[in-house]
Amino acid sequence: MSSNGIESTIVCLFRRAEGIESDVMAQGYDVRFLRGAGTVSRIREMRRIVTTEQPDLIHTTLFRSSIVGRVAAGRSTAVLTSLVSTPYVPARLKDPDINRFSLTAVRLIDGWTARNLTTHFHAISRVVKTEAINRLGLAPDRITVIERGRDRERLGSPGIERRAHVRRSLGIREDEEVLVHVGRQEFPKGHRYLLQAVELLAERRPRLIALLVGRDGAATPDLRYLRDRPRTRRRVRFLGHRNDVPDLLAAADLFVFPSLFEGLGGSLIEASALGLPIVASDLPAIREVVEVGRNALLVPPANPVALASAIGGILDRPTELRAFGERSREIFETRFTAELCSQRMIELYRGLAGSAEQADSIARS
Repeated sequence: MSSNGIESTIVCLFRRAEGIESDVMAQGYDVRFLRGAGTVSRIREMRRIVTTEQPDLIHTTLFRSSIVGRVAAGRSTAVLTSLVSTPYVPARLKDPDINRFSLTAVRLIDGWTARNLTTHFHAISRVVKTEAINRLGLAPDRITVIERGRDRERLGSPGIERRAHVRRSLGIREDEEVLVHVGRQEFPKGHRYLLQAVELLAERRPRLIALLVGRDGAATPDLRYLRDRPRTRRRVRFLGHRNDVPDLLAAADLFVFPSLFEGLGGSLIEASALGLPIVASDLPAIREVVEVGRNALLVPPANPVALASAIGGILDRPTELRAFGERSREIFETRFTAELCSQRMIELYRGLAGSAEQADSIARS
């Protein structure tokens, strides 16, 4: 964006020990952290930043940040909100950590501020756009779908030497069958069904290993119990948050993604970039990313038996496994590179900023 004349100030609600904040700051970008603990104090801080910086556009992502950004902007600055998930689908109510009444209140606040304090929306998939129309009451013409992309240089390429090097560093033999999943340990990601599938496969696939990559979450205690069962304790590894996810993908044979609901599935894109075949839940959003029968097998969500059958079946067909991986790489190169997706976002930014400037000019005249 900088090379296209777009300068950014990045505002975060809080610091994280994990993630890319330090990388972004090390490159010299203007990153600021709000000091307030509550929503009202954060809105005041954000309003001061808006008054000082006079941005052409405020771009918000996720509920709390969007409330702060929308209210702080008022009606004086164009606001773009990225819609990155489907938080109000009925499947979310199955999460034991979700309170139905709290979720309803959040949806009402989100919907009102979206309809009244937001200029335009960016959805990362058609499914996310449809859900926003149905659950938040947004007009279809206020939502532009632009898929998320990944930087091919940061991810690198799959290869025999890279695969062997990473496997050696993890103590994994070349003849072992490696599954990998990337995602925080939360209910929507469906980790438990992967662990149950591994348990079902354990007896007839003695060389099977599952690597679970992602920080701990609300589901972690339950997952540790499943991991430590007799058939899974030596087959499942929790690797936690990692900065070398592309290397771990390059070392795997198969990417498994048993989510219960998704907005897009960003780690599917990364898996495709590293040439991995995919077994995943049959969700509308996932169908937007993969090609069923060409680079992916899809199974009903929350069904460990079907998941185990798909994993075992594709591992038993090495020619098809290799063809799936090659097609994954082709899909990434044609649809999901950072260059393609960033250029579309830049065009959206310019269109919204231009519309705001026109409106401001008309108001002054």
